[in-house]
Amino acid sequence: MKKLTITTALAFFVSAIAFAQGPGHQPTHLKDHPRVNQVNRREDNQERRITDERKEGDISKQQAHQDRRNLREINQEKHDMRKQDNGHLTKADQKALNQQLNHNSRKIGQ
Repeated sequence: MKKLTITTALAFFVSAIAFAQGPGHQPTHLKDHPRVNQVNRREDNQERRITDERKEGDISKQQAHQDRRNLREINQEKHDMRKQDNGHLTKADQKALNQQLNHNSRKIGQ
């Protein structure tokens, strides 16, 4: 019985962590990664905007799919950049990602 309780608690803990991480990236509140956190927050915000606009009927299912695809591509680029710098983003990386996110933000809902 005790083993079952520990297993259940562990499963709950792991699923809570996975849920808190958001759409495919590390948590946005990493102590020593302010550039990563800033980009992650923008990605999270854009994902929420896409979801809200889809729920309100302002964009089609196909447009939401395209907007999310663009966001995934930016996220993948961020992942690749971080891989090159031991988990960090350089100022130049952050600037490039923010420019892409600016462009993507303008396209959401069009």
